[in-house]
Amino acid sequence: MISLRRSGDRGHFDHGWLKTHHTFSFGEYHDPQHMRFRSLRVMNEDWVAPGRGFGMHPHQDMEIVTYVLEGSLKHIDSMGNTSTLNAGDFQRMTAGTGVTHSEVNPSSDQEVHLYQIWLFPEAKGLQPSYQERRLVEAPTIDGLQLVAARRGDNHALTIHQDVSIYLGSILGASSVSHELAPGRHAWLQVLRGTAMVGDTLLMAGDGAAFSDEPKVTVRGTGAAAEIMLFDLA
Repeated sequence: MISLRRSGDRGHFDHGWLKTHHTFSFGEYHDPQHMRFRSLRVMNEDWVAPGRGFGMHPHQDMEIVTYVLEGSLKHIDSMGNTSTLNAGDFQRMTAGTGVTHSEVNPSSDQEVHLYQIWLFPEAKGLQPSYQERRLVEAPTIDGLQLVAARRGDNHALTIHQDVSIYLGSILGASSVSHELAPGRHAWLQVLRGTAMVGDTLLMAGDGAAFSDEPKVTVRGTGAAAEIMLFDLA
């Protein structure tokens, strides 16, 4: 079964300095039909104005993954980490027993475009920790780059949950496929461009949930596309 989540149906807020889309319920946006998918709890697409951002705020018992598509994002946290993520960078923060952090666009003239993803951890009360990787460090497997996994295999970020996260670029009419083991599920998010799943056209911002499917196959439409794929228990 494949269920679509169209970009235009997501929750949307324009705060001036922040333009944001919520695939699942988040903050002021509440949609009882779209609370989560498996361990995937938050899928936010944000555009943050130059010099603006989120001040220090707390998190607990959540795996938080950030991917910067364009621009830069400065991160500071209570674990002592200070870092600037640039386009193509991934970050994983395990909030565990509790952590505070800030995320600010350090540019004076360029907007930052990013995805922030939250997953429920496999256990509560984990030790807070932090990792980041550049996209070029992610290995390619069957056309998909493994950027995060439960054991951090092949230089991937370590996620404390039974999930693997892949990034894929599709050029022209090429395709990528990912087999799902029995009992596994998948979430596909189109980050840029357009792509086909079967006879269905997906646009940037669209998502699709896969359950009881043997594999996920995504085809290009002629123009370049970028996708993120989650293999979930």
